[in-house]
Amino acid sequence: QEQLLETGGGFAQAGESLRLSCSTSARIFRDSTMGWFRQAPGKRRELVATITSGGIRSYSNSVQGRFTISRDAAKNTVSLQMDNLKPEDTAVYLCNSREHCVQYWGQGIQVTVSS
Repeated sequence: QEQLLETGGGFAQAGESLRLSCSTSARIFRDSTMGWFRQAPGKRRELVATITSGGIRSYSNSVQGRFTISRDAAKNTVSLQMDNLKPEDTAVYLCNSREHCVQYWGQGIQVTVSS
């Protein structure tokens, strides 16, 4: 079974930074668009950021200018640098890979931001 393994996350105060990483197999990573989603309690899962295999990035309006997504082909890893965190960023963050109609999800990792 293919796996996406998320690391990082945890607790931060408003204005601080955290970094998430997601590693997977070379077979998945090579041609997939990698992304991060998040889901807060009682809310729908929402897209945070994506990066294509060619390095094209996109962000949700809520994180634009504060979060940076990147990918490292040597490590088959996608990372999300989260700066200037806000309490409303509190959620479970999930790594996602998508290639055509095939996608995989990580287990999710908690990020909690206090005011």
